[in-house]
Amino acid sequence: MDATGNPTTTSPRLGRYTIDTKTSSISFRSRHLFGLVPVHGTFAIRGGTVGVAEPLGESRLRVEIEAASFSTGNDQRDRDVRSARFLDTDRNPLITFVSERVDAMSVSGTLTACGVSRPVSLSIVHAQVTADAFTVRATTRVDRTEFGVTAARGMAGRHLDLTLEVTCVRA
Repeated sequence: MDATGNPTTTSPRLGRYTIDTKTSSISFRSRHLFGLVPVHGTFAIRGGTVGVAEPLGESRLRVEIEAASFSTGNDQRDRDVRSARFLDTDRNPLITFVSERVDAMSVSGTLTACGVSRPVSLSIVHAQVTADAFTVRATTRVDRTEFGVTAARGMAGRHLDLTLEVTCVRA
């Protein structure tokens, strides 16, 4: 059982799953104005698939994120970040993550943003498995400059601390 008393199994059933975009989210934290002001926001997940295999290390996943969904609640900042100075969402509408290694504690793979691909490792901090679905919460830190997003040094935060809450349902 999980912490809420719901029945769970230790790992998802083998097979293909799709990400439920209505119940899944990506949130981030960063700092603005030379690190003095906290900034919180979200990205929307466009879609994704997970193939659960045996052994678990053979499992694969792919996630697509709408770059233009970047939102902090500040319209001016959000427009700036979507512009060619930062994410350039007109030319780079998708951010993708494709796994290369999966285990019970982490998922490692390639994150592609702004046309640049870099390795990223997500730490799994919570997982809940039911008969035909599973939810995973994972965290990572991304350095935006590694993806060529270098505008507003000092003013805009260099690192984004990401939290992914992803629900996958059996396809």
